[in-house]
Amino acid sequence: MVLISQDIQPVVDRVKAEVASLHAELLRWGVVVWTGGNVSARVPGADLMVIKPSGVTYENLTAETMVVTDLDGKRVAGDYLPSSDTFAHAYVYRNMPGVGGVVHTHSTYATAWAARREPIPCVLTMMGDEFGGEIPVGPVALIGDDSIGRGVVETLNQTRSRAVLMANHGVFTVGTDARAAVKTAAMCEEVAKTVHVARQLGEPVPIAPDLVDRLYARYQNVYGQ
Repeated sequence: MVLISQDIQPVVDRVKAEVASLHAELLRWGVVVWTGGNVSARVPGADLMVIKPSGVTYENLTAETMVVTDLDGKRVAGDYLPSSDTFAHAYVYRNMPGVGGVVHTHSTYATAWAARREPIPCVLTMMGDEFGGEIPVGPVALIGDDSIGRGVVETLNQTRSRAVLMANHGVFTVGTDARAAVKTAAMCEEVAKTVHVARQLGEPVPIAPDLVDRLYARYQNVYGQ
């Protein structure tokens, strides 16, 4: 069992506060309902992660209710059981060293695409910017072990997208930190909705791959402060 040393405890406390506050962002952007969905973050400098407790409503989430686990998904600290998706998150951290945050949602429009097992085509410049192409579909996988995590990693390793639609399930997003993963979850739902609306008017026109490359390079390397 991994123990939390005195020197890493302040870092753990900071990550717990951040993860707790980021769950409010999921509500603010309308990508979760009831207790479904979760945010996790890797603890810098330790083989630990912080994740939402299972079955606790968003309004009752605080830094103190967050659960600390090791990267095998075993609880290290916290009064609650961790999310039922903990093993999926842990698998991602073990196998994607550059990932610092993971988010899972069942947001309406993106999950509708997942139910169809259909990737969201890159027909918007904001998709080229954020995802570098289409948002792919991952395999069907059951909750309870690391099967979902394996599907997430296998799919994301074949694409520039930081979001995957797990077939018949929902959305998983990753980021360099938890806030970036939350942003990607919100953007994924927005483009899923917009492309769905576009399809009601006719077939959306894909953006040429070379233009997608240019959009992605600019947004990732030039855009912002």
